[in-house]
Amino acid sequence: MLKLSLTREKPGLGHREARALILRAARAALRAEGVGCGCALSALLTDNEGIRAINREFRGIDSATDVLSFPMNELEAGAFSPEACEMDMDSGLVLLGDMVFSLERCAAQGEEFGHGFEHELMYLTVHSVLHLLGYDHVDEGEMKRAMREREKLIMKSIEGEADE
Repeated sequence: MLKLSLTREKPGLGHREARALILRAARAALRAEGVGCGCALSALLTDNEGIRAINREFRGIDSATDVLSFPMNELEAGAFSPEACEMDMDSGLVLLGDMVFSLERCAAQGEEFGHGFEHELMYLTVHSVLHLLGYDHVDEGEMKRAMREREKLIMKSIEGEADE
């Protein structure tokens, strides 16, 4: 089970299928990482101005980006353990953390890369969920390569679902 709390920062902001796309991609990422327990995520849909303000406030970086991830737990990439995670006492779900998406940036990148908004939103979701599970890419080293490989594998599994 995956519970997604989705918030649109401004009225009318968002793609009508955003919730389904985020859930599909997050489920694929969790499945690929061997996460078999129930989890909870939150996602905020905003624009470049909104994500820039959040990036500035929480990371000290005064620029817009495509997605931000705020993990609830300190996990080791590729070694998920529910025992190491915060739990929601009412539901028993593992609290993974928060994701913030700039839908404006998502649309622009989907067009720039030629694969469209839906693919880009799912890719950014996979990227963010991997961050919530302990993956990082602070440099061009091994961790970034490992994260990119996981992203490619998970995106192939999502594309394969569409073919079935």
